[in-house]
Amino acid sequence: MKSYLLVFKSSFLPALLLLAAGNIVQSCSMTDSLTQGNWTVHFDAKTKSVDIENKSKLIYDNVYASYKLSNKLITSRDYPNKQISHKAIRDGFGKGSVLEVTYTSDELPTLKQSFYLYPNKDYVLTDFTLESNSFVESNYMAPANVDEMPKVLSPGDNRALFIPFDNDKWIRYQSYPLSIDSLTSYEVTSIFNNNNRNSLVIGSIEHDNWKTAVTMYKGDADNIRSFVCFGGVSDELTRDSKPHGALKGNKIKSPKILLGFFEDWTNGMDEYAKANAIIAPPKTWNKAIPFGWNSWGVLQFNLTYRKALEVSDYFANNLQNNHFMNPDNTVVIGLDSGWNNFTEEELTSFVNRCKANGQLAGVYWTPFTDWGRNPERIIDDAPDYKYKDVYLYANGKPQELDGAYAIDPTHPAIEQMMKKTSALFHRAGFEYVKVDFMTHGSMEADKWHNTNVQTGIQAYNYGMQLLNKYFGDMYINLSISPVFPAQYAQSRRIACDAWNKIKDTEYTLNALSYGWWQEKVYQFNDADHIVLREATEGENRARVTSGVITGIYITGDDFSADGSAEGKAKASQFLTNSDVNAVATGVAFHPVEGNGEKSENQFVRIEEDGTCYYAVFNYNEEPLDVIVPLNRLGLDKSKKYWIKDLWNGIESGINGNLDVNVPAKDVSFFKISVK
Repeated sequence: MKSYLLVFKSSFLPALLLLAAGNIVQSCSMTDSLTQGNWTVHFDAKTKSVDIENKSKLIYDNVYASYKLSNKLITSRDYPNKQISHKAIRDGFGKGSVLEVTYTSDELPTLKQSFYLYPNKDYVLTDFTLESNSFVESNYMAPANVDEMPKVLSPGDNRALFIPFDNDKWIRYQSYPLSIDSLTSYEVTSIFNNNNRNSLVIGSIEHDNWKTAVTMYKGDADNIRSFVCFGGVSDELTRDSKPHGALKGNKIKSPKILLGFFEDWTNGMDEYAKANAIIAPPKTWNKAIPFGWNSWGVLQFNLTYRKALEVSDYFANNLQNNHFMNPDNTVVIGLDSGWNNFTEEELTSFVNRCKANGQLAGVYWTPFTDWGRNPERIIDDAPDYKYKDVYLYANGKPQELDGAYAIDPTHPAIEQMMKKTSALFHRAGFEYVKVDFMTHGSMEADKWHNTNVQTGIQAYNYGMQLLNKYFGDMYINLSISPVFPAQYAQSRRIACDAWNKIKDTEYTLNALSYGWWQEKVYQFNDADHIVLREATEGENRARVTSGVITGIYITGDDFSADGSAEGKAKASQFLTNSDVNAVATGVAFHPVEGNGEKSENQFVRIEEDGTCYYAVFNYNEEPLDVIVPLNRLGLDKSKKYWIKDLWNGIESGINGNLDVNVPAKDVSFFKISVK
């Protein structure tokens, strides 16, 4: 293990930090090391790289930067000259210090890599810039490369997380044993020991310019061999058919990367999310968590004006008066695709009916798609343009995804469409909008109408800023979309479509298992519409519970006069449990374990008063016995607790271990409190 002289003695640190005001900085005596809190970074002149220690333990060894210049890979180790400097800073992360390594060469742009340390954080941040008097252009910038990982985690069940770029095409999250040859995770990963929960977290916390990924390579059962965290990923899973766009200018910057070490991998992912939220605070909603209904669950294109009114009345007369409403005593009644068959008068009448019934009216739109795929068709809301004028082309051809052509978010016709559509929604009185198939707007392209835009994520940010300009006073719920950037909507669908069966519950909970932390970059997660008809009662309980423990609480059966009696009866049975509904606060549950073959089946949330909620699912055709020590749930194993089954109301006392039998395709859902 390497060890180095610490730069700042404790008596010097307060004086140093007094120099910080806002983001101003002050140089101080230069050495090759910097310490803040538990972290030390040290420039190793021999390897031309930086070592990162936590509590004198080497965590990241020989970290260096790399980038591509004319398709040639250049690293910071290729530079002949370097200079070290230190700065004190104060920013959204608090008071801290920066170690800067400036690399120079007569043939290459100046590379300045920064390592940001904060005394109360369990992570170090790093990024770098390239600067030249002439033009610099690169579509690949990797702030963190490690060729040989030190032994950090204890032997045992060591794993790495795969996080998808978006939630399209029923993609799945996954926790992989370290037997993988290589693994690319999008934006972030955690490498963790599932026994003692210790973890590394590596990921991007900036999403203005780059699609970022972490690629890991095979080491042994307890460790990866190497990794690179880079901006510039472009592949099938980012839905791209051409390389990532290149940043251009006299000065360009990489994404800022978090390199962390945490005692518990779930806390680490939460802290990663919080770091993102410091840079881009979540869009807030000053009303209660949405409860409600969406027409795409069962009605889909059979949606009509009459049926929409009947659904609104059904909720008012049968569910809102029977415990299915949020703390504001309201629900959202949402029209999905198919609403455009309504006249404006019918839309306004529907909204007024919702308001009379104590409801918010919701609606739906897909701003970055052309479903007609007709290049010669005139755009109704921007008649000076045809659709061929606004497509995102790749290699000269329109890009198709999910059956629709992708649209350039920077084209002025799109702003015209947003302006007219939002005006219609506002005239009618809608307060909630679900926007779908957003990934189309983030695809890499031959070019964009706005020539200042150079990458797909820049274009997506441009389009989302317009969306907020015209729809920002409404509740915005993203459906199919990238995970990041996240600051433009109050909630996002955590996975792809899900309906009524146990497989839908399992699929939704796959995303909660490894993506629950997204509630800290959005205000809420969305478990999609909960459909009850044509499923067993156990499947109904499991599907409702999956929504309650994930985020917003949206149903989807046909509650019109022609809707099935089964769906209505099950709604009265399963959507009106006051104990279950009281748990639906929008605060997501964490997984108890992190090593599921597909999804985790145990989830927990502990309230500030110590009350514990615990759900255990059975995705299988046979009953399941689960024994969980209370300390694994975060409780004190020496104490006695009172447990209540929230679905059947049975109460009993427990201590030490919790022994649960879950019927086939069902769930057990408990409230545990100190006896």
